[in-house]
Amino acid sequence: MAATHSTPNAANALFEAKPPAPTARASVPVPVVVAAAPAFSPLYQQIKALILQSLQSGEWKPGEAIPSEMDLAARFGVSQGTVRKAIDELATENLVVRRQGKGTFVATHSEQHVQFRFLKLAPDSGAPGAEGPAQREIIDCKKIRASAEVARALAIRTGDAVLQVRRVLSFVGVPTILEDLWLPATPFKGLNAERLSQHHGAMYALFETEFNVRMVRAEEKIRAVAAVNGRELLLKVAPGTPLLCVERIAYTYQDLPMELRRGYYRTDSHHYFNVLN
Repeated sequence: MAATHSTPNAANALFEAKPPAPTARASVPVPVVVAAAPAFSPLYQQIKALILQSLQSGEWKPGEAIPSEMDLAARFGVSQGTVRKAIDELATENLVVRRQGKGTFVATHSEQHVQFRFLKLAPDSGAPGAEGPAQREIIDCKKIRASAEVARALAIRTGDAVLQVRRVLSFVGVPTILEDLWLPATPFKGLNAERLSQHHGAMYALFETEFNVRMVRAEEKIRAVAAVNGRELLLKVAPGTPLLCVERIAYTYQDLPMELRRGYYRTDSHHYFNVLN
């Protein structure tokens, strides 16, 4: 009887048929990931957020009355005290205005006391607004492609269409402020130099009434610069005259940036005035 020999292939087959040895990794316990608990938000803050949503959607227009505290309490299923606290915060932030005996109204930039909310330049001889309304001259209004700097400020892409506006504000016939503005083109479709020139009130009032864009807060950076690159000609000062440069990013609801504005202020008869609470 012939002896049986195991061939190399058969040996390999027997070896491969063995189940793989367990690895060390298989014995390591899998960590349990615990989701972070949602941040707690007071009830009045939740009501405030709901009212803000209605303001943003245009349910109540600038200058219009919002429902009474009783009606809002019934609408949201909360107490009047909770609604009152939410509205108190909105009033502090200048988003609504309480009027004794009349109710609460959506704040508007058309109101006299709001017009100077973002303009902090005051005459040396009086309070803001003492000189009367500024005389406005539109120098230019054109559509351009956003530079990287402008795009970053407006949270858009470099090369997106923006409107660039240049104007001079004069007080008592003296050119005092030169402003360069950049606006995203889509929300301000149809805005041109003629429409800006024909509007005699605050520019932000025009934005909210004709384009449904309301600036609710702003951030500013201030530095000293020289009157050069044609600024001296428009402001009628000597070349190199010190100017105050105020760069502002204005936001609408939900902290959406809607305007980059760079103002150059003469300070020979005016000063920057702000109240810090």
